[in-house]
Amino acid sequence: MKQSITGETIRRLREKKGYTQSTLARILNVTDKAVSKWETGKGLPDLSLIEPLASALGVSVPELMNGERVENGNRGGNMLRSHFCICPICGNVIHSMGKALVSCCGVLLTPMQGREPDEEHRVSLQPVEDETLITFRHPMTKEHFISFVAFLSDDGCQMKKLYPEGSSEIRMTLRGSGYLVYGCSSHGLMRVRVRAGNRERTLRI
Repeated sequence: MKQSITGETIRRLREKKGYTQSTLARILNVTDKAVSKWETGKGLPDLSLIEPLASALGVSVPELMNGERVENGNRGGNMLRSHFCICPICGNVIHSMGKALVSCCGVLLTPMQGREPDEEHRVSLQPVEDETLITFRHPMTKEHFISFVAFLSDDGCQMKKLYPEGSSEIRMTLRGSGYLVYGCSSHGLMRVRVRAGNRERTLRI
Protein backbone atom coordinates (compact mmCIF):
# COMPACT_ATOMS: atom_id res chain seq x y z
CA MET A 1 0.00 0.00 0.00
CA LYS A 2 1.51 3.32 -1.10
CA GLN A 3 1.21 6.00 1.56
CA SER A 4 0.81 8.94 -0.86
CA ILE A 5 -1.93 7.27 -2.92
CA THR A 6 -3.75 5.98 0.15
CA GLY A 7 -3.54 9.34 1.87
CA GLU A 8 -4.91 11.16 -1.16
CA THR A 9 -7.70 8.59 -1.48
CA ILE A 10 -8.68 8.98 2.18
CA ARG A 11 -8.75 12.78 1.88
CA ARG A 12 -10.76 12.73 -1.35
CA LEU A 13 -13.32 10.23 -0.05
CA ARG A 14 -13.60 12.01 3.30
CA GLU A 15 -14.34 15.32 1.59
CA LYS A 16 -16.82 13.62 -0.75
CA LYS A 17 -18.72 12.39 2.32
CA GLY A 18 -18.62 15.90 3.78
CA TYR A 19 -16.63 14.77 6.82
CA THR A 20 -14.00 16.78 8.61
CA GLN A 21 -10.92 15.00 9.92
CA SER A 22 -12.47 15.23 13.39
CA THR A 23 -15.70 13.59 12.21
CA LEU A 24 -13.88 10.69 10.61
CA ALA A 25 -11.67 10.34 13.69
CA ARG A 26 -14.75 10.08 15.95
CA ILE A 27 -16.32 7.40 13.72
CA LEU A 28 -13.16 5.30 13.87
CA ASN A 29 -12.37 6.10 17.51
CA VAL A 30 -8.94 7.53 16.67
CA THR A 31 -7.40 10.98 17.05
CA ASP A 32 -7.55 13.87 14.60
CA LYS A 33 -3.76 13.67 14.37
CA ALA A 34 -3.95 10.05 13.21
CA VAL A 35 -6.25 10.97 10.32
CA SER A 36 -4.00 13.90 9.43
CA LYS A 37 -0.96 11.61 9.31
CA TRP A 38 -2.76 9.17 7.01
CA GLU A 39 -3.75 11.90 4.59
CA THR A 40 -0.28 13.47 4.47
CA GLY A 41 1.46 10.14 3.95
CA LYS A 42 3.23 10.26 7.32
CA GLY A 43 1.51 7.13 8.58
CA LEU A 44 -0.85 4.31 7.65
CA PRO A 45 -4.05 3.09 9.27
CA ASP A 46 -3.68 0.00 11.40
CA LEU A 47 -4.67 -3.16 9.56
CA SER A 48 -7.64 -3.59 11.92
CA LEU A 49 -8.98 -0.21 10.77
CA ILE A 50 -8.97 -0.91 7.01
CA GLU A 51 -12.48 -2.38 6.85
CA PRO A 52 -14.07 0.17 9.25
CA LEU A 53 -12.36 2.99 7.34
CA ALA A 54 -13.66 1.72 3.99
CA SER A 55 -17.15 1.40 5.48
CA ALA A 56 -17.04 4.90 6.93
CA LEU A 57 -15.98 6.34 3.56
CA GLY A 58 -18.62 4.35 1.68
CA VAL A 59 -16.31 2.25 -0.50
CA SER A 60 -15.06 -1.33 -0.68
CA VAL A 61 -11.65 -2.29 0.70
CA PRO A 62 -10.13 -2.76 -2.81
CA GLU A 63 -11.35 0.70 -3.81
CA LEU A 64 -9.78 2.20 -0.69
CA MET A 65 -6.48 0.42 -1.30
CA ASN A 66 -6.26 1.07 -5.05
CA GLY A 67 -7.70 4.57 -5.10
CA GLU A 68 -10.04 3.79 -7.99
CA ARG A 69 -13.58 2.59 -8.57
CA VAL A 70 -13.94 -1.18 -8.86
CA GLU A 71 -16.62 -2.30 -11.31
CA ASN A 72 -18.28 -5.67 -10.86
CA GLY A 73 -17.53 -7.47 -14.10
CA ASN A 74 -15.84 -10.54 -15.55
CA ARG A 75 -12.71 -9.27 -17.25
CA GLY A 76 -11.02 -12.65 -17.65
CA GLY A 77 -7.66 -13.23 -16.01
CA ASN A 78 -4.42 -14.06 -17.74
CA MET A 79 -2.65 -17.03 -16.17
CA LEU A 80 0.75 -15.87 -17.37
CA ARG A 81 0.28 -12.69 -15.30
CA SER A 82 -0.46 -14.61 -12.13
CA HIS A 83 0.55 -13.26 -8.74
CA PHE A 84 1.75 -15.27 -5.75
CA CYS A 85 1.79 -14.31 -2.08
CA ILE A 86 3.35 -16.29 0.77
CA CYS A 87 2.28 -15.70 4.36
CA PRO A 88 5.39 -15.13 6.53
CA ILE A 89 3.58 -16.58 9.55
CA CYS A 90 1.92 -19.81 8.39
CA GLY A 91 3.57 -20.29 4.98
CA ASN A 92 0.24 -20.30 3.13
CA VAL A 93 0.71 -19.83 -0.65
CA ILE A 94 -2.00 -17.76 -2.34
CA HIS A 95 -2.40 -17.51 -6.12
CA SER A 96 -4.41 -14.93 -8.08
CA MET A 97 -4.74 -14.32 -11.82
CA GLY A 98 -4.52 -10.55 -11.37
CA LYS A 99 -4.36 -7.80 -8.79
CA ALA A 100 -5.96 -8.76 -5.49
CA LEU A 101 -6.06 -7.57 -1.91
CA VAL A 102 -4.68 -10.53 0.04
CA SER A 103 -4.24 -10.99 3.78
CA CYS A 104 -3.42 -14.00 5.92
CA CYS A 105 -2.92 -14.38 9.67
CA GLY A 106 -3.80 -10.69 10.03
CA VAL A 107 -0.97 -9.62 7.70
CA LEU A 108 -1.54 -7.70 4.47
CA LEU A 109 0.48 -9.53 1.81
CA THR A 110 2.31 -8.02 -1.15
CA PRO A 111 2.61 -10.07 -4.37
CA MET A 112 6.13 -11.43 -4.78
CA GLN A 113 8.16 -10.33 -7.78
CA GLY A 114 9.68 -13.24 -9.66
CA ARG A 115 13.34 -13.04 -10.70
CA GLU A 116 15.80 -15.05 -12.75
CA PRO A 117 17.30 -17.76 -10.52
CA ASP A 118 20.98 -17.66 -9.60
CA GLU A 119 23.19 -20.76 -9.50
CA GLU A 120 21.93 -21.84 -6.07
CA HIS A 121 18.34 -21.77 -7.29
CA ARG A 122 18.80 -23.44 -10.68
CA VAL A 123 16.33 -26.10 -11.72
CA SER A 124 16.59 -28.96 -14.21
CA LEU A 125 13.83 -30.73 -16.16
CA GLN A 126 13.86 -34.35 -17.32
CA PRO A 127 11.01 -36.19 -19.10
CA VAL A 128 9.96 -39.32 -17.18
CA GLU A 129 7.18 -41.40 -18.74
CA ASP A 130 4.32 -38.92 -19.31
CA GLU A 131 5.53 -36.46 -16.68
CA THR A 132 8.49 -34.14 -16.10
CA LEU A 133 10.93 -34.64 -13.22
CA ILE A 134 11.78 -31.24 -11.74
CA THR A 135 14.99 -31.20 -9.70
CA PHE A 136 16.21 -28.25 -7.63
CA ARG A 137 19.86 -27.61 -6.75
CA HIS A 138 18.84 -26.31 -3.39
CA PRO A 139 19.03 -27.34 0.28
CA MET A 140 15.79 -28.43 1.93
CA THR A 141 16.54 -27.56 5.54
CA LYS A 142 14.09 -26.25 8.14
CA GLU A 143 15.30 -22.69 7.60
CA HIS A 144 16.05 -22.71 3.86
CA PHE A 145 13.95 -24.65 1.36
CA ILE A 146 11.82 -24.46 -1.77
CA SER A 147 8.26 -24.03 -0.51
CA PHE A 148 6.23 -24.56 -3.69
CA VAL A 149 6.48 -24.90 -7.45
CA ALA A 150 3.91 -23.89 -10.07
CA PHE A 151 3.69 -24.17 -13.83
CA LEU A 152 1.82 -21.39 -15.62
CA SER A 153 0.55 -21.88 -19.15
CA ASP A 154 -1.88 -19.83 -21.23
CA ASP A 155 -4.91 -21.56 -19.78
CA GLY A 156 -3.91 -23.16 -16.51
CA CYS A 157 -1.86 -23.26 -13.33
CA GLN A 158 -0.50 -26.39 -11.66
CA MET A 159 0.89 -26.02 -8.18
CA LYS A 160 2.57 -28.40 -5.77
CA LYS A 161 3.79 -27.89 -2.23
CA LEU A 162 7.27 -28.87 -1.03
CA TYR A 163 8.35 -29.21 2.58
CA PRO A 164 11.49 -28.56 4.62
CA GLU A 165 13.69 -31.64 5.05
CA GLY A 166 11.76 -33.24 2.18
CA SER A 167 12.75 -34.14 -1.36
CA SER A 168 14.11 -31.52 -3.75
CA GLU A 169 12.55 -33.43 -6.67
CA ILE A 170 8.96 -33.35 -7.82
CA ARG A 171 6.98 -34.64 -10.78
CA MET A 172 4.52 -32.54 -12.74
CA THR A 173 2.69 -32.85 -16.04
CA LEU A 174 3.98 -29.98 -18.18
CA ARG A 175 2.29 -29.42 -21.52
CA GLY A 176 3.43 -26.81 -24.01
CA SER A 177 5.31 -23.64 -23.09
CA GLY A 178 4.89 -21.46 -20.05
CA TYR A 179 6.63 -20.32 -16.88
CA LEU A 180 7.95 -22.35 -13.98
CA VAL A 181 7.54 -20.37 -10.77
CA TYR A 182 8.90 -21.47 -7.40
CA GLY A 183 9.38 -19.89 -4.01
CA CYS A 184 12.46 -19.99 -1.78
CA SER A 185 11.82 -19.48 1.93
CA SER A 186 14.81 -17.11 2.16
CA HIS A 187 15.22 -15.52 -1.28
CA GLY A 188 11.72 -15.08 -2.63
CA LEU A 189 10.18 -15.99 -5.95
CA MET A 190 12.00 -17.42 -8.98
CA ARG A 191 10.51 -17.41 -12.47
CA VAL A 192 11.91 -19.12 -15.58
CA ARG A 193 10.55 -19.54 -19.08
CA VAL A 194 9.93 -23.14 -20.18
CA ARG A 195 9.72 -23.77 -23.93
CA ALA A 196 8.40 -26.80 -25.74
CA GLY A 197 10.75 -28.58 -28.13
CA ASN A 198 9.86 -30.57 -31.23
CA ARG A 199 7.91 -33.01 -29.09
CA GLU A 200 5.41 -31.77 -26.54
CA ARG A 201 7.22 -33.71 -23.79
CA THR A 202 10.62 -32.26 -24.65
CA LEU A 203 10.97 -29.15 -22.52
CA ARG A 204 13.88 -26.83 -21.97
CA ILE A 205 14.57 -23.70 -19.98
